Amino acid sequence: MERSADWFYQAEGDLEHARNDLQDGFYDWACFSAQQAGEKAVKAVLKKTGREAWGHSIADLLDVLAEQFSVPGDLRDIALELDKGYISTRYPDALPNGAPRARYTRAEAERFISHAERIVEFCKGLLT
Repeated sequence: MERSADWFYQAEGDLEHARNDLQDGFYDWACFSAQQAGEKAVKAVLKKTGREAWGHSIADLLDVLAEQFSVPGDLRDIALELDKGYISTRYPDALPNGAPRARYTRAEAERFISHAERIVEFCKGLLT
């Protein structure tokens, strides 16, 4: 069963969640939700084209996507930054000290959301 639409719908929801977390001051969760939005958007395209969509690295998933589509080089760069928010945003022992909620800033959350928006829009263009 082909479920790329479900994956993309979830990506859009994760992006909305990131924006709400930013507004509410949960910058760590805004970064994580932005990462999730990017990951699920790329997975939606891979699933739509029948490709393997394994793992959580957006940069790696974009590399697989680039075998079939032209992926802008700067998109991979922003994916690398989003990838850094997959673990350290959630686990206190992923950073040298301090809980994630005290280690992420509004500026980082805004940047992560902007990155996710770019990836989601790129993927939307491939799905339509």
